Amino acid sequence: MAGTDDEAVAAADDALYVLTAVLLTPAQFPSVLGDDYPEACAALGLAPRADGYGLVLGQDGEGARWTVVIDDVSLVAVAIASWDCGMEYDLSPDERAVVTALPGWPLSVAVAAPGVPAPHDPPPEAADQPPLSPPDTGSWGPAQRRLGADEIALQWAAWREQIDDADFSVPGERAQSSEPAEPASEDEGNAPNGGHRGVRRVLAEARAYLDAPPPLGRVRSSFAPGDARTLRADGPGWSIVARTDDIAFVLLDEEPGEVLPIGRGAELPSLLEALDKLAVRPL
Repeated sequence: MAGTDDEAVAAADDALYVLTAVLLTPAQFPSVLGDDYPEACAALGLAPRADGYGLVLGQDGEGARWTVVIDDVSLVAVAIASWDCGMEYDLSPDERAVVTALPGWPLSVAVAAPGVPAPHDPPPEAADQPPLSPPDTGSWGPAQRRLGADEIALQWAAWREQIDDADFSVPGERAQSSEPAEPASEDEGNAPNGGHRGVRRVLAEARAYLDAPPPLGRVRSSFAPGDARTLRADGPGWSIVARTDDIAFVLLDEEPGEVLPIGRGAELPSLLEALDKLAVRPL
């Protein structure tokens, strides 16, 4: 496994100032790294461990960026939950939980440790691999598309209010982030598999997951108000974000910056229900 040499681990463990942490599990992983859990692991040179990992991002005493990978997923989950609630939590993994220390950061971090030099990559002699760096999200592509889907999932209410139940757009009418979708007739707006060729392809590929389960993490289910679930599905060049009791939004690599809404119709509810049954869920 890349980056496991003792010197790299020791360098990262020596006075590591923890800045943040994220989960890398089948149900919760930084989607900017890949369409599924194995792909996200591969971006870090890690084997897709069934229980997942915790990623601890910090700086050493010289200010160098390090990503410490640990197998104590619960510890990282508790730390993240505490921080999200505005509580202090000292994330200090036991050295026995450390799987490897990787130079650099795979994600953008907006803060820095006080009292040490500005964040920078470790010197080449401190690690046996090139430093990690965040995916390029400066232009539209898979990473930016997945980040867009993340944002819709987080801000579902804001996106959903752009579309009235009476005037769903035809799949293929484009809903910009600042503009509501154009209305369509009832029959058109409720036809989830009509109109846009890219949307038809996405729905067909999503349905194919029901017969041939995709790689772990391609379909994920998380909490939503009421009895609903927030469903996230990804595939080659596409992302779907949906509520199991509502509509869906599609993002495509070939449609830069566009968000394509899909009305419920007769087919979408059963598709979402079936996808939810095979989705992985946070523990």
